[in-house]
Amino acid sequence: MYRQLSFANLFLLLFVPLSPVLATDSESNRKVVLETPGLVAFWDFVKREPQGEHRFTAHIPPTAANAYPLDAANYVREYWGDGRPATYADFPLLGDGPFGQAIRIRTESDPDFRPFLYVPRSRLHDTPLDIKGQGKSVTVVVWAIRESGNHALAGIWHEGTDLKQSTTDSIKKVERGQRQYALFAGLNKAGSACGHVSESGTSSFLNKYALHKCNSLPQSPSVSADVPAEQLAASWQCFAMTFDDSMDEITGWLNGVSGERWLDNPKSDGLISYAWNAYMQGYYHRTPGIQQGEDQDFPADQFYNPPEDEPLEVQVIREQDNQRIEHRRYRYTQVQVTLAKMPNGEFAETSRDLVALRLNPWWYPHGIYSPPDSTSGGPFTIGRVIHSSRSVGFTGWIGGVAVFDRALSKHELKELAACAN
Repeated sequence: MYRQLSFANLFLLLFVPLSPVLATDSESNRKVVLETPGLVAFWDFVKREPQGEHRFTAHIPPTAANAYPLDAANYVREYWGDGRPATYADFPLLGDGPFGQAIRIRTESDPDFRPFLYVPRSRLHDTPLDIKGQGKSVTVVVWAIRESGNHALAGIWHEGTDLKQSTTDSIKKVERGQRQYALFAGLNKAGSACGHVSESGTSSFLNKYALHKCNSLPQSPSVSADVPAEQLAASWQCFAMTFDDSMDEITGWLNGVSGERWLDNPKSDGLISYAWNAYMQGYYHRTPGIQQGEDQDFPADQFYNPPEDEPLEVQVIREQDNQRIEHRRYRYTQVQVTLAKMPNGEFAETSRDLVALRLNPWWYPHGIYSPPDSTSGGPFTIGRVIHSSRSVGFTGWIGGVAVFDRALSKHELKELAACAN
């Protein structure tokens, strides 16, 4: 069970060498991460500045210069002017974990206190961590124990504070969304590895939120952050997201496993119904004439129409007289198509409906949002992101955060996941 460290215990933790077994495991795990090609930054919460504030810094490639030291802040104070400042004391240390140390993100009861660790935009803009633009891929990996919540783990994901809702009535600092890429602890599927990427920094499909996101099929359990040490040691999970620009896919991975996740009847889902509508509006737009349900003002750049060249499977649901109804499964969509027999005896499509949408991997045909300058982009944050609702979000232990400038393979993610064992 975690307890407040005395000065004596703190001295032992900081200055007495770890046991040979623990040190070997941590060093071996660290080596796996550092030797994975494409590494941009890796915070293990052991490496710190040698002088000054002794902030956590990242392991970076030998040719890089920016070690991305992490500041502590309370974003409610920064944007609403409420609450106290955050310090490193607000992130208790475990003294254990895949790499030898971990920070705790607590369930804060004060609604004006939402602390996180972050790299300010001014210190990351146009650096290797600032992955953005066309043709770019990214991987984010976080080793964590999830106590509760489904929100952000790490990434550049400033959700904006410009949403019109009750929590923004008293806001002092209003900014549009500056989303790029991030890894979440599930969102709509709590405990899954949820990757998020944005092409605009703001919303998707005319919803107020960004909706290009995936959800791994496996889901992590909820584990109290105060369970005995041996139980904590057995509870580490490896969350990861990849965006592979060459495949136009965002994929969530939990412990090296992605899995195939589908959402049936997306029309009835509170958020994904907007993706359903974006799909249908694109279909209506391609169909000659004005269709029932078509919104002629729907922006074309928000259509959501994954490739449907050849169906992977076709099932005839019903056929009678001159009508046939088929269920067609493609890589990212499942549609119900109604066909009518033409005078020449051939069947032609007369209508369709999107009846299932693939959530993992998620089809994403865009680049990553590129902020115009260092004054308008978002920071890289760990533990929370800036957002209007001010919810508590994820709570638990975070024992490592790594960012790569490419989409890692299944084999590589399996190797990184083994660090949690």
